[in-house]
This record gives sequence, structure tokens and C-alpha cells, in this order.
Amino acid sequence: MRRSGGQATVELVALLPLVGIVALAMLQVFAAGLAAEMASHAAEAGAIALMQNRDPSRAARESVPGWSRGGMEVSVYGRRVNVRMRSPVVIGPLAERLTATSHAVAGAP
Repeated sequence: MRRSGGQATVELVALLPLVGIVALAMLQVFAAGLAAEMASHAAEAGAIALMQNRDPSRAARESVPGWSRGGMEVSVYGRRVNVRMRSPVVIGPLAERLTATSHAVAGAP
């Protein structure tokens, strides 16, 4: 019995790196989803500000938490507010590929 207990421990230790990698990948996917939600929220805030004759870029930036503003780009074309937001970095190479974009249009077409 003692040998199989030791074998289970060795197998667990061997699988720990794989479990860690899978956990980090899942966190990166969740971070990308968060970036998409924040980009959408920021674009809507910018469009609302545009309809109220306020600065849409400022409104978009103020609508998201301070830590996320560094990876955010806001552009305004007429009545359209575009927001591009980098995902928070969990796995460096994936973060750039998981950049979120969103847009909102102020008023009726």
C-alpha cells in the first residue's frame, strides 16, 4: 500500500506545472473578457458625453478604473466613439492578441 501512496504523490507533483499553466490561461481569458466589458462601457459613456456636448474621450476614460486607463485608446469620428483596450496581463504574449475593441454611436442615425 505504501508504494501506491508514494506514486500518487509523484504523479501529483508532476502534474502541478500543467495545472498552473491551465490556471494562468484561464485567468488571461477572464482578463480579456473584463477588457471587452470595460471597452464597451467606456464607448457608451463616450457616446453619452458626446450627446451632452461634453468631451467623449474624457468621459470614456473616467468610466473605467484608474488601473485600466494606461492600456486604453479612445478615438472619435463624427458621432462614433471607438475604444480599444489592452487586456490586463497575466500571460505576456497573449495579452496583445486579446485586445478588446468596442464602439458606440451617439444619437439616432
